[in-house]
Amino acid sequence: MLIAVGMCAAAATGGVVMGYLALRRAREELDDCRRMLVRQASVAAGDLRAIRDVAVCRYDALEEMAGRLSFSVAMINGLGDGIVLTSINGCSETRTYVRCVVGGKGEQPLSPEEEEAVRAARLGLGSVAAKPRAPRQAADTL
Repeated sequence: MLIAVGMCAAAATGGVVMGYLALRRAREELDDCRRMLVRQASVAAGDLRAIRDVAVCRYDALEEMAGRLSFSVAMINGLGDGIVLTSINGCSETRTYVRCVVGGKGEQPLSPEEEEAVRAARLGLGSVAAKPRAPRQAADTL
């Protein structure tokens, strides 16, 4: 009986933590949406199809390289459409990718750094540094 009560308490605590994390993420998304709306309202009524939001996200993509030499550049118009240009720089080679963005989302899955570049462009932040994460091996990018 005591074990069952303990398990229920642990499950309830886990549920509260998960709920708190979901609420925090939802608030962050809501704040981002508010900033985007304010930014769109503050821009003069120009051609929404023209590229107007640009941001660069620099990061270390490979184990062998340091100094944030890899980057993703998002170029987005007022409708949230555009491209993300990504360059993965290593010691012996450089790979460049372009992915389309429609309505602020990638047509193909975007890497976390590409998503950060798109987010920064939509918010008008310009240059940002990606949050550090485990570097990829050169063979993983093929």
